[in-house]
Amino acid sequence: MARYTGAVCRLCRREGQKLYLKGDKCYTDKCQIAKGRYAPGQHGQSRKKLTEYGVQLREKQKVRRYYGIQESQMRRYFSMADKMKGITGENLLKILELRLDNVVFRMGFASSRAEARQLVMHGHFTVNGRKVDIPSYIVKVGDQIEVKQKSKSITKFKDLVENHRGTTVRWIEIDLENLKGRVVSEPTREDIDLPIEEHLIVELYSK
Repeated sequence: MARYTGAVCRLCRREGQKLYLKGDKCYTDKCQIAKGRYAPGQHGQSRKKLTEYGVQLREKQKVRRYYGIQESQMRRYFSMADKMKGITGENLLKILELRLDNVVFRMGFASSRAEARQLVMHGHFTVNGRKVDIPSYIVKVGDQIEVKQKSKSITKFKDLVENHRGTTVRWIEIDLENLKGRVVSEPTREDIDLPIEEHLIVELYSK
């Protein structure tokens, strides 16, 4: 599957806000948004008022970039969310939060979702004792995610114990000493700290 491989700072500039795609760099003065850089392209400085469709499209693109997923994946997740009980927009965010790469990021075992995706693809994690190298794997309540035994000696993970900076979320129980965590509940809308207006995405896909 094709994946964006360009400069990720351009994505933040396109959305006009920090998407925290480069981990630690996003918190420094090197951040392009902090420098006040305008949107990429020759017309980047002349921002025009968006149409209703444009607002919905930008919100959808923003969420795609937050979670690092393709359009085909986004449509599939929306279809899943639409068939679930409850509010479609919240169901969509719940599915995205339960992706393995996002869970690894939420546990603080990676500085960004992109790094988490790479670590998962390289086979550094197990789910309930079995190696899973698919970033889009959807975890369930009760699943235990752990750094693979052979990987625990890697400097990256050894340093985690001393320099852990993970975001504390109520739906994940973390055992930092043993480099593992367990999903204790499904994430609720209050648990998702991203500035997302999911109803705009629902309106876009419902047309």
